[in-house]
Amino acid sequence: MNIPVHVAIIPDGNRRWARAKKLPDVEGHRVSAEKVLPNIIETMSKAGVKCFTFWALSTENAKKRSKEEYNNLLGLMKFFLKRRVKDLHTNNIRIRIIGNCESFPKDIQELVAKAMDTTKDNTDMTVIFGINYGGRDEILRGMKKAAAEGKMDELTVDNFGQYLDTKDIPDPDLIIRTGGEKRVSGFMLWQSEYAEYAFMDKLFPDFTAQDFHDCVETFNETNRRFGR
Repeated sequence: MNIPVHVAIIPDGNRRWARAKKLPDVEGHRVSAEKVLPNIIETMSKAGVKCFTFWALSTENAKKRSKEEYNNLLGLMKFFLKRRVKDLHTNNIRIRIIGNCESFPKDIQELVAKAMDTTKDNTDMTVIFGINYGGRDEILRGMKKAAAEGKMDELTVDNFGQYLDTKDIPDPDLIIRTGGEKRVSGFMLWQSEYAEYAFMDKLFPDFTAQDFHDCVETFNETNRRFGR
């Protein structure tokens, strides 16, 4: 079976999962962060996936969620960065962050920097977390970087990627969205040009290793022509 080099997940449905079980919204996110996400990383690593991107927090989430929910999400982020980085490092997994983290509290910025520095030389797999990430925001920041370097007139389709958060990461081959919605919501707008999409009705806290393998099986049935 052909394993995608880069798999990304848009993990939709955490709040709906919690509400269906009459639990606080944060419980959906907690189950995802503490149980589902580690299992997915392990599954993908064993399967041979080299890059896995997880959209943890969008720019819209950061702006529009209630203060309580936003703080809960930040708390789960801190939990993961404190508790899981050691396991990922032991398994030779590198951590990368994409998105604009400058608005986050200093302690989270420090945890992010430490996680990336600790794992920077690992080579088995790269796990990329999209935190305060949005495709339009990323492209706008990339344009500003190019302008600051006086390179606007030199931008091409081939070189613009070096100004994006994913400058040394291959474009995604397979993007999975859970939760029943069939839209990209601004995720990796530049990088997803030839990505294959798998839209699932299942809510993210119920996502399993078998679901991943099913998506890969469908991916293998696709004739990827890349515009040819």
